[in-house]
Amino acid sequence: MNKQINIMWFRQDLRLRDNPALREACSDGSTIALYILDDKNPQQYAMGEASKWWLHHSLEALNKSLDGKLHIRKGDPHTILTELIDKTGAAKVVWNRCYEPWQIKRDKGIKQQLKQQDVLVRSFNGSLLWEPWEIMNKAGSVYKVFTPYYRKGCLQAPSPRSPVDAPKDCQYEYLPELDQSLDNLQLIPQIEWYQAFPNHCQPGEEGAANNLSHFLSEPVASYKEARDVPSKQGTSRLSGHLHFGEISPHQVWYAALNKYAGSMENPDLDCFLSELGWREFSHYLLFHFPTLPEKNYNSTFDSYQWRDENSDLVCWQQGQTGVPIVDAGMRELWQTGYMHNRVRMVVGSYLVKNLQTHWQHGERWFWDCLVDADLAANSASWQWVAGSGADASPFFRIFNPVTQGERFDSQGIYVRKYCPELDGLPDKYIHKPWEAPADILAKANLVLGKHYPKPLVDLKVSRQQALDAYANAKDSQPSQPS
Repeated sequence: MNKQINIMWFRQDLRLRDNPALREACSDGSTIALYILDDKNPQQYAMGEASKWWLHHSLEALNKSLDGKLHIRKGDPHTILTELIDKTGAAKVVWNRCYEPWQIKRDKGIKQQLKQQDVLVRSFNGSLLWEPWEIMNKAGSVYKVFTPYYRKGCLQAPSPRSPVDAPKDCQYEYLPELDQSLDNLQLIPQIEWYQAFPNHCQPGEEGAANNLSHFLSEPVASYKEARDVPSKQGTSRLSGHLHFGEISPHQVWYAALNKYAGSMENPDLDCFLSELGWREFSHYLLFHFPTLPEKNYNSTFDSYQWRDENSDLVCWQQGQTGVPIVDAGMRELWQTGYMHNRVRMVVGSYLVKNLQTHWQHGERWFWDCLVDADLAANSASWQWVAGSGADASPFFRIFNPVTQGERFDSQGIYVRKYCPELDGLPDKYIHKPWEAPADILAKANLVLGKHYPKPLVDLKVSRQQALDAYANAKDSQPSQPS
């Protein structure tokens, strides 16, 4: 009797350890390992260029872990899965769930179609600590504010499952004629701006484990304070690994807990775990409000008079706004595919409020440039900083980039790294070169408007303009019936 053949469809779970679907595939037969680059269903949510670079190297690492037995395809998943089933006689297809709206719709259709073909289909949770439909408030409704969602919902729910080892003695089948090869996906961008990326990140399951180990060896002990300082290695840098599933949140959660003997009372640990909670909240919001990437959660902002796309947006994208902490952040993004989280909030606030540019322009730029671009986190975070999202930062909370720079980069270490033309300025003026006296600028060999741009807008004036525009938007809302 021939042994049963199962298909393991890898998606955003590019790892062997703590992979529930892979364990299922290996439990009762030989396994065909498959990755499909879906070029049919994502439409406007097709992967950005920086993410493609990461995916290429992540698939390369996964294929190595599988001894070269990963089948890589491009096209419509249902068509490809049907072809493999017909050619191999596979009895079962398994995958770990994805939570983007377009993937939920696709997967439901595929599951229904395969079942009609008498193929067993099983899906698992491999990427969230809590399923979005599991956490509800006492009234049975969706949480819309993070703190009660996390503290009263998640932390009072059953604990996340414990991570499991990679399956042992898994027999992988490899059929060369069914493998299009990694290079045929053409994931590496043609414009080679990404050359420095490998100096800042190591895609793959091994890279994820190394990042977590390094973080828990030292930075986690000062996480609550150090995470806000962009010149320090104070964060975990796990976002890309989590997005592509090279490590599971369960592995991260329990490794951090074990570091502190299972106690969540340590403030640094509590702060770090709450950041995992924010990741969960972003997916939770996207699941329950699937238009989040496209529409304002708060309809008041539908009446907001944004400026049309203009040259200021290009200056922001290129790190040429004349505001050092903003420019440093945007240049870090371009050079490394990453941006420090504190700086993400500052550059987002500056674009939306000081430049009065729609948050979707920033969201799309981040989508293309971030190696850790994630639809849930990107849309929820941009709506948060814009003031239009669930549990959003109030619109009147407009980050002052000078104050933020002076507080979190007081010696200008971060700014000087990415804006080296400002290196000669003393700390007093590193975040506001337009206030430096002429003799200080001359000593620093700096001519504003030539070596470094003058500010696009006056921070105080543009702040008030944003507040006035928001007041007008609120006033234009239709009155509610009494």
